[in-house]
Amino acid sequence: MHKSGFVNIVGNPNVGKSTLMNLLVGERISIATFKAQTTRHRIMGIVNTPEMQICFSDTPGVLKPNYKLQEQMLQFSESALQDADVLLYVTDMVETPDKNADFIEKVAHMDVPVLVLINKIDSLTPDPSPKGEGSVQQQLAAKVEEWHAILPKAEIYPISALHKFGVDQVLNRIKELLPESPAYFDKDTWTDKPARFFVTEIIREKILLYYDKEIPYSVEPVVERFKESDNLIRIEAVIYVERESQKGIIIGHQGVALKRVSTEARRELERFFGKQIYLQCFVKVDKDWRNSEKAMKQFGYDLN
Repeated sequence: MHKSGFVNIVGNPNVGKSTLMNLLVGERISIATFKAQTTRHRIMGIVNTPEMQICFSDTPGVLKPNYKLQEQMLQFSESALQDADVLLYVTDMVETPDKNADFIEKVAHMDVPVLVLINKIDSLTPDPSPKGEGSVQQQLAAKVEEWHAILPKAEIYPISALHKFGVDQVLNRIKELLPESPAYFDKDTWTDKPARFFVTEIIREKILLYYDKEIPYSVEPVVERFKESDNLIRIEAVIYVERESQKGIIIGHQGVALKRVSTEARRELERFFGKQIYLQCFVKVDKDWRNSEKAMKQFGYDLN
């Protein structure tokens, strides 16, 4: 008997979906930062054993879109509801179930198993004040009950992805719920994304970490050259921004800021690929690319 299936991870921004994804897969597939809207694509990480193939999908945080890029991010999240064999809905101790109620309504009507994962329970502290929320156990019980009222058919698991608490229990339950099926992908496949994709994601991660405010969300790295030999990969990448002022901020005084991003990205890429990396980054302006269908297609966002 062989089991195979798609286990899709959805939820609002900044609840820890990517951290959970990387933990479940055992590889650093998705970039994870403290900032919301880190994930822009639907990213698959595949776990293979002789008896099983689990195809995990990380998705962008659910939000009300303000421009075409966010429209596509929402489409990636909603597509995960359509082909899931098991759905993991990730939330945390802060947000309430009425956030993005339309999306939750779609989750409530799914016919596949839904596991609600209440993440970041390590953030709980006792509140002994008269009007407080009580002990950690009381707060957690109240949150579980809150979600049970909204999604009565779902199984609810309190977890801490950061501290790896409760995740093994979730993984064991996933294995139980997977349908019998042959493998969907070759057993040596670990993701559905090409090498170039991970280059752009790692560069974007460094930008998310080192720049403030709107800058990281106005950026899209694109690999223009990727040439691999036995011990070296030569990469040329363009970092697209929306305005000239953003270009100046990305480059920084005498190029110091861009050099820092390039250096940190190169080090991460060398760990990722296990090879020496030669990385050159340039910055170009593509005005208002986040609202351009042409740019969306050029940058790999399929609007269909």
